[in-house]
Amino acid sequence: MSESAVIPQGSPAVGAVGSAPAAPGLGGTECSGAVGGSSRIAVKKAQLRSSPRPKKLEKLGVYSSCKAEGACKCNGWKSQNPPPTPPPPTPPRAEQPIAVNLRDPCRSCSHALGDHVTHLENVSEEEMNRLLGIVLDVEYLYTCVHKEEDPDTKQVYFSLFKLLRKCILQMGRPVVEALESPPFERPSIEQGVNNFVQYKFSHLPSKERQTIVELAKMFLNQINYWQLETPSQKRQRAPDDDTAGYKVNYTRYEATQIFGRIFLRSVFTVMRKQLLEQARQEKDKLPPEKRTLILTHFPKFLSMLEEEVYSPNSPIWSENIMIGLSGGQIPTVISAPPVARPVYYSSSPAPLELTGGGSVSPARKTASTLEHNPGGEKRKPSEPLPHEDSKRFRVVGDIPMELINEVMSTITDPTAMLGPETSLLSAHSARDEAARLEERRGVIEFHVIGNSLNQKPNKNILMWLVGLQNVFSHQLPRMPKEYITRLVFDPKHKTLSLIKDGRVIGGICFRMFPSQGFTEIVFCAVTSNEQVKGYGTHLMNHLKEYHIKHEILNFLTYADEYAIGYFKKQGFSKDIKVPKSKYVGYIKDYEGATLMGCELNPCIPYTEFSVIIKKQKEIIKKLIERKQAQIRKVYPGLSCFKEGVRQIAIESIPGIRETGWKPLGKSKELKDPDQLYSALKNILTHVKRIFTNCREYNPPESEYYKCANLLEKFFYTKIKEAGLID
Repeated sequence: MSESAVIPQGSPAVGAVGSAPAAPGLGGTECSGAVGGSSRIAVKKAQLRSSPRPKKLEKLGVYSSCKAEGACKCNGWKSQNPPPTPPPPTPPRAEQPIAVNLRDPCRSCSHALGDHVTHLENVSEEEMNRLLGIVLDVEYLYTCVHKEEDPDTKQVYFSLFKLLRKCILQMGRPVVEALESPPFERPSIEQGVNNFVQYKFSHLPSKERQTIVELAKMFLNQINYWQLETPSQKRQRAPDDDTAGYKVNYTRYEATQIFGRIFLRSVFTVMRKQLLEQARQEKDKLPPEKRTLILTHFPKFLSMLEEEVYSPNSPIWSENIMIGLSGGQIPTVISAPPVARPVYYSSSPAPLELTGGGSVSPARKTASTLEHNPGGEKRKPSEPLPHEDSKRFRVVGDIPMELINEVMSTITDPTAMLGPETSLLSAHSARDEAARLEERRGVIEFHVIGNSLNQKPNKNILMWLVGLQNVFSHQLPRMPKEYITRLVFDPKHKTLSLIKDGRVIGGICFRMFPSQGFTEIVFCAVTSNEQVKGYGTHLMNHLKEYHIKHEILNFLTYADEYAIGYFKKQGFSKDIKVPKSKYVGYIKDYEGATLMGCELNPCIPYTEFSVIIKKQKEIIKKLIERKQAQIRKVYPGLSCFKEGVRQIAIESIPGIRETGWKPLGKSKELKDPDQLYSALKNILTHVKRIFTNCREYNPPESEYYKCANLLEKFFYTKIKEAGLID
């Protein structure tokens, strides 16, 4: 493991989360960052900085090479009378300063102490204090190297020890020579979690959405301060994984801003397990207001995030993800709590504090203050690269994201919206709105269940399967009951069940064909007394999201005459996208039924799709209102016709372009054969039909009837003049 590749930012997590709600931390070892150790180092640094200058020179002389004539090779002054190890206990009284003589000889080379510190004669106090801070860090790292048992961590400490030791000798600043410039993956974990929150929860009210944001902050902060497995431990747990890449990534920098999907996949499973286990162990120590958040909401948040982390088609890992049809960059809704940035080496007396208490490990503290030197000042990870915006595709006339965000804050803030309370559903609410609200309140639940031959099914699952059999039999009377029973209890079939008050009120029975890329929907029904409540739509939306997670993006079903309308509303059509060779011989044929298909879009959150569309309509409405408010100019009516002008060009009407009107491209000749008539007789037939219809549907004394006769006569005159007809 090369020195430049393994210099870490830190390993152990300490204490609580920063500005996010309190979360369980992961304790470290003695040499990995206990708060007491950092405090002791800080006290020692403060004491050393307040020492007289000769004492400081003595301390630095131990790490300074001899400058005496004759090319002495001694790399550090050693006292003739070294202190005993361990030193005797110091009585509780003020320390008497020990006189330091620059003429004291070195035990190794016999040259005086002054010969080792000649290069420090004109050094300022500030620079000397900086070097003294590094000296104490070197001494602490030396202890860590000897106490650490894990070979990977020992190598990290040793690499840091050599780097800092070299900096003292050369009076330089420690610089980390990274393999490449961060961020190492795009998008980063932080951006991916931002996208995840926007993608899954942007529809929620501001209060509920803030809870999700707090959970996301907690997750990001835990990654930054989580104690990673050492490469040797990871090799034992997962020998087939890429340990070389993991070794390079091992505790470099601030993880969430410079690593992305690959790194998160390598640590997520273990980290999730440890976080939840730690939360359960420390639940009694958590404040009451945080207990529900961490024990109830955090596990669900992690489960949803896990699906997106390991899904190959998840849109949250796209740098240019667009929510709905906004067409712009997603605003950053989460920012990880501030931690130490790798800007320069700091030797301040105080330990590096986390936002929520505790302090970082010596390894993290030391390396987090190491300067990364890519040839200039380090760019902040959240700062976009200058060429990113120029490369991103922009639509002409696109609305600025600042304006979108301003409108969003208006339509989501109840205090900014005028009008009566809208606690009840509006007359124009989506079909699944009531069902979605009931699910949010816990009135209804959705479960994918099925029979199993390998293990004994749960009693509740068997009861629900029987309930589904009864619902399908009652709602599909023309279907044989034995046939329904066989398919519902067939292990190859699954059913998305709708549960209300502990009993089944509906469901969709289906069979997945992953190798063929489609799923067959066999039965779909909701009990009669629970219909017209949006359950059917919400049920189908849940089924779509379930299949997107399993990467099956096509539905096929045979619909009878009563079900065609329902399936059309759910996006099904008779235009089948799946090749016939893929489904023939796989799905069941039904006499008198129509084969219908539905292609799923993996970027659409179907259970929240109607909410997103509604919000987009509200945004457009507000934008139109803003635009109308800006157009204050009122134009008078046209007076040119009073002066005898018969006609004018439309584009010459004052203000016409401001309304959004654009001239048609009349100069462009149509070249598409589908837009041209294939024969003159077709034109004549259509024109004749226009005149005939006008006379058919209007009385002879009307202006329309008379104009039709005049225009017909004019048309045929022009056609004859052109020689097109005799």
